Parts: sequence; C-alpha cells; structure tokens
Amino acid sequence: MLKKILSEFEKFAVRGNVMDMAIGIIIGSAFGKIVNSLVSDVLMPPLGLLMGKVDFANIFLTLHDGKKIPGPYDTLEMAQKAGAVTLNLGVFLNSVITFVIVAFAVFMLVKAMNTLRSRFDANKAVGPTQKNCPYCCSKVDIRARKCPFCTSALKPGK
Repeated sequence: MLKKILSEFEKFAVRGNVMDMAIGIIIGSAFGKIVNSLVSDVLMPPLGLLMGKVDFANIFLTLHDGKKIPGPYDTLEMAQKAGAVTLNLGVFLNSVITFVIVAFAVFMLVKAMNTLRSRFDANKAVGPTQKNCPYCCSKVDIRARKCPFCTSALKPGK
C-alpha cells in the first residue's frame, strides 16, 4: 500500500507541470526579495528625502503605549521594543509599492509570452489541410475538386 502511494507521488512530483511550478515559486521568491530591496533600499529613500526627509518605514501611529517604556516613540523599532501597539502605515505603503512593481513585472512577462505565442500560432498552418471524400471516405487535399481515388466531384473547401 505504502509502495503504491510512494510510486504515485513520484509520478506526480516529477511531472513537468509540478517541476515548472516549483521552479517558478523559487524564482518568484528570489524576485520578490529583489523587488523588496528595490522598494525599501532604492526607491523609498529618495522619495522620503523629496518629501522632507521622511523615512517611510517609520511612519506609524501608536494605538496604545507599551508597558515597558511609555511613548512617544521616535522609530517603529523603539515602539515595538517597548511593546506598543502600532498601526504601521509606512510598512504597508512599502508593501503596496512592492506589490504594484511585482504586478507590473508579471503583466509585462505575460504580455511578452502572449506576443511570442501569437507569433508562434501565426506561423502554424490555419485549419485542416485534408478532407474526406464523401463517396469513398479517402483523405484528399482540401483544395481538390475531384477525388483522385473514385473520381467523384467534390465541393471546394470542407
């Protein structure tokens, strides 16, 4: 019983779709880290500087002071160490920007794949190239007007 289940799992795990999905998840995870770094380390610092030296990671609202150290808190890290309950608006904003960048990158990838697929499909033959003779059931060229086997007259096309 166990051997059969392991055999079925092996067939499932090594199928092309599962392997493609696993590779996609691994690459997606690495891509997500790159985008997170792009947002938090490259985009947000100059944007914060332009907006009056604001560090978006430290934009938060204190909902309840911490028990260890009373507020106000200069940074989100200080508030979290104090055990304060915070609404982390800057972290959320970073996440929204990261999502928009990832969604745009995925959109561009899908668009490129669709363009390649449509070019590939355009190079394929359109429609069938043969038809059956209604009298002798032989396969004949779709352009034939007369069956080469039984010499019956055929309608052009289908």
